[in-house]
Amino acid sequence: MSAPRIIGIGGTPRQGSTTERVLALSLRAAAAAGAETKLYGGEFLERLPHFNPGPAGPSPAQVELCEAVRTADGIILATPGYHGSLSGVVKNALDTLELTRTDPVPYFQGKPVGIIITADGAQAGGTTLMAVRAIIHAMRGWPTPFGAALNASNLFDDTGECRDPKDAWQLTTVADQVMEFASMRAGR
Repeated sequence: MSAPRIIGIGGTPRQGSTTERVLALSLRAAAAAGAETKLYGGEFLERLPHFNPGPAGPSPAQVELCEAVRTADGIILATPGYHGSLSGVVKNALDTLELTRTDPVPYFQGKPVGIIITADGAQAGGTTLMAVRAIIHAMRGWPTPFGAALNASNLFDDTGECRDPKDAWQLTTVADQVMEFASMRAGR
């Protein structure tokens, strides 16, 4: 059997963003468990035009994102908590998936979606996690039971790893649950 394909969507346009770094760590855990992974980070998200279902047609980046979701066995979604909700670039990426609405399997239908939130405070982490879970449900996806909510302040050590073992555990748990659900769905 082929390895499960897990994609990561998230980050911010800021180079080296905390959100993109934790997403990369979670994808690394999925790869260590046998997944083929690909990251669609802040630089990619910044290139996505604002979603417009008008006559101009999708951009190459929009087509790439939709194809990645179509072929993924699971998704890990990471966003900073901005003002109690997800960031605009991540929301725009999710809006772009409206291009899949007429597919036989649209949006995230039947796919596990792990969630990672970074925020400078607990309140933004919790409200953002709830908002993202609601969006995943609306897009017919299966949010994993565990969602990581990380305090972005002082998160990494000098090597780029999580300073606190419980934060590393959260990122691995998200990856493990996406892998487990993708494997069950594929009958692996």
